[in-house]
Amino acid sequence: MKISGFTFVRNAIKLDYPVTQSIRSILPIVDEFIVLVGNSSDETLALIRSIDSPKIKIVESVWDESLKTGGRVLAAETDKAFAQVSADSDWAFYLQGDEVVHEKYLDEIVKSAHRYLNDFKVEGLLFKYEHFYGTYDYVGDSRKWYNREIRMIRNDQSIKSYLDAQGFRKDERKLNVKLIEAYIYHYGWVKHPHAQQVKIATVGTLWGGQGTPTADDAFFDYMNHADSLKKFMGTHPAVMQQRIDQQNWTIPFDPRKKNMSFKKRLLYFIEKTTGKRLFAYKNYRLL
Repeated sequence: MKISGFTFVRNAIKLDYPVTQSIRSILPIVDEFIVLVGNSSDETLALIRSIDSPKIKIVESVWDESLKTGGRVLAAETDKAFAQVSADSDWAFYLQGDEVVHEKYLDEIVKSAHRYLNDFKVEGLLFKYEHFYGTYDYVGDSRKWYNREIRMIRNDQSIKSYLDAQGFRKDERKLNVKLIEAYIYHYGWVKHPHAQQVKIATVGTLWGGQGTPTADDAFFDYMNHADSLKKFMGTHPAVMQQRIDQQNWTIPFDPRKKNMSFKKRLLYFIEKTTGKRLFAYKNYRLL
C-alpha cells in the first residue's frame, strides 16, 4: 500500500501558517508529499525547501486570480496538487496548511487505510476535528465549527475538490466514506491577535473582498468572536511544541460563558447530551 500526502500553500510566512509542522506531522506514514507552492510575496518556497526529507516534492504554481470569488482558487490549487500524486499511490492524504496530525493517531490512520484498501465502496476516510481558538489551551465546541471532514481519498483523479476546498466530490456527488478514530488539529485560529487580523484581511480577498492594509495597531478581538469554548485537556503534536513555546500573548477566556441564541443553545445542549449534531450539513455519505 502506498500513501501520498499533498497540500498547497502561499504566503505561509506572511500569514503565519504552521505549514512545516503540518507536513512533518504525517511524513512518517507517507511515501511522498506533494507541496504545491503558489506565487508568494514572502519566502514560502525557501521555507518548504528547508524541510529535510527526500519525500518532499515541490511544484511551483501561479494562482488564477479570476477564481478568487467564492474561494474557488483554493479548490483549483488543491486539484493541481492532487494531480501531482504518483499514479501508483493507493491513497492521497490531504492537509491544509494549518492542519496538523498528532503522532498518536498515525498507526490508526495506516490501519484504517489498510482495512479499506480493497473495499472500493469506500472512497475516502473521514476524520474528526479539534479547532483551537485564540490560544493553544482552548478549542471551539459550538456548531459553527465543522466536526468531521474528508482528509484521505482514493487516488482517483475523477475526485475533485469542492467549492472552497472544504471537501471533495466525485462526478458532482458526495463521496462514500468511513469515519476513523483519528483527529485533525486545526490551528488556523491560533495566532497573535495582530497576525490573525492580517490573515483575515488578506484571506478575505479570496471570497471577493477588497483586502485593505492592516494597521500596526489592529488586533483581532478573539473575545467578542467566541460563542462557546472549552479547555483543551490533551496534548499537542510533538511537531507543534516549539511553536507553542513561543506563544507571547494571553487571552482571558471564560469557557462558562456562552454567546449563543436560544436555538443554538438548545442544539448545543442536545449535541453535548446525546452526541448527535442535529440538522448539520454533511459534505459526504457515511457508510
